[in-house]
Amino acid sequence: MSAASAFPNMASIGELDPLTAAIPATKVEITVSCRNLLDRDTFSKSDPSKLFRLHPLYDSYLYQECFGRTEVIDNTLNPDFVRKFILDYFFEERQNLQVVGSPGSRMERPLMGIPGKNCGTIIVKAEELGNCRESVLLQFCGNKLDKKDFFGKSDPFLVFYRSNEDGTYTICHKTEVVKNTLDPVWQAFKIPVRALCNGDYDRAIKIEVYDWDRDGGHDYIGEFKTSYRELSKGQSQFNVWEVRSVTKLPSQQVTLLSCLIDVEVTFLDYIKGGGSCLCFVCCVLFYLWTGNPSQPTSLHYMNPYQLNAYAMALRAVGEIIQDYDSDKMFPALGFGAKLPPDGRVSHEFALNGNPENPYCTGIEGVLEAYYRSLKSVRLYGPTFFSPVINHVARYASLVKNGSEYFILLIISDGVISDMAQTKESIVNASCLPMSIIIVGVGSAEFDEMIELDGDEVRISSRGRFAERDIVQFVPFRDYIDPRGNHILSMARLAKDVLAEIPDQFLHYMRTRGIKPNISPLSYSSKPMSALAHPALPLQTQI
Repeated sequence: MSAASAFPNMASIGELDPLTAAIPATKVEITVSCRNLLDRDTFSKSDPSKLFRLHPLYDSYLYQECFGRTEVIDNTLNPDFVRKFILDYFFEERQNLQVVGSPGSRMERPLMGIPGKNCGTIIVKAEELGNCRESVLLQFCGNKLDKKDFFGKSDPFLVFYRSNEDGTYTICHKTEVVKNTLDPVWQAFKIPVRALCNGDYDRAIKIEVYDWDRDGGHDYIGEFKTSYRELSKGQSQFNVWEVRSVTKLPSQQVTLLSCLIDVEVTFLDYIKGGGSCLCFVCCVLFYLWTGNPSQPTSLHYMNPYQLNAYAMALRAVGEIIQDYDSDKMFPALGFGAKLPPDGRVSHEFALNGNPENPYCTGIEGVLEAYYRSLKSVRLYGPTFFSPVINHVARYASLVKNGSEYFILLIISDGVISDMAQTKESIVNASCLPMSIIIVGVGSAEFDEMIELDGDEVRISSRGRFAERDIVQFVPFRDYIDPRGNHILSMARLAKDVLAEIPDQFLHYMRTRGIKPNISPLSYSSKPMSALAHPALPLQTQI
């Protein structure tokens, strides 16, 4: 009898990559109420219900989808709907959940519908689900496992499954392989409790033991079942399991060596509490190589009918970030251009032309300033990243208590001319509350920008390594929809470039012991304040 026939629910684990296995996202519960609704019944009050729609790709109603409907409440103009809507919350996608960043996670808006009529008010509240906030650090060892290799012992590893209500199992973790032993000690690993049992402490957790084979046809050794409640008791006589197998070797055992429980704080804990604010800074390259902005061949082409690549990148990222910035005033910089009236080259100038107050109102203000600057400056070069990184880093260095976190967006199309200085700037900034997003536009090679990303090899300078990964690079050409759907292109871009921000944010906060709900500073430390600082000049000129 094969292992698969003996255990029909045994899942295939050949393709599982533990680094990319899906873990449920933060979940947000939406509650809806209404006040002073328009009465639409003749002999009684209205019987209201609400249809809840999602707009997964920005605000276009072409892409909205019905998510659910509340119950109907009879005869009331002030309903408090009982049914909740549970959403997976992703920072990197614009889900029109601005309520998350609103004071008290509560938003009140007038209802629209009948011109000239007061249709009432809708009240939307968002609350992150409070259960399953625990994570657990587990370590296991094996004893006298079955020998599966002809010329050696076994190369064992563990596979964990969460049981489902319908009796099936979902894979949720796989340990590393310990080579050539029947008595392995696996490394400790950390996993969210909701990945193990979805918050049900008594739900069965199945653990299978395999012998690793290079060809992917891993040999089944055996399995056992436990629960999170049992695991949480830690190392004890109750957490030593007989590994049941087809060959029925009663001596096979797996033992829990340690169980450490931690309650995780999330990105939303910091943002919705009002104690942390994301400060967005835009920076655009004005390089001569991109061509005349009045010509269609230019990456800066001012097309009256559609956005160019620079503008699409600004809007895609900015429309999400602005929902987490309380005043929605963004400093916007340019670099690599000759400025009027004397034609000096600057690598740090205000897009709106006002070095004393370079703030723009919302992302629309940033785009307006960008297009205006294309008409007043001359594209030149070269491509220097370090001046703008150092500028934002100087301001980030003033705020280390978690009240502000800076996100610098750099949009560029050329080879970096100050690579050594840029790497040093990033290494220095890696200990500060800031992240850097680099979007490459055009058809150039972006090898240097990929190196700055640091996903494969942690970036270093002069023998010092970056404390943490703070750079995310993406080439915009990889996200262009072949059918010309710019809304879809921008959504894809925003999803990828912003996906790492919550983890980078949390890494900074956790390593410094900063807890949510920190009182904001009594002063503003946003970069390039209208209050001149003699030690922090806005413009770097050649």
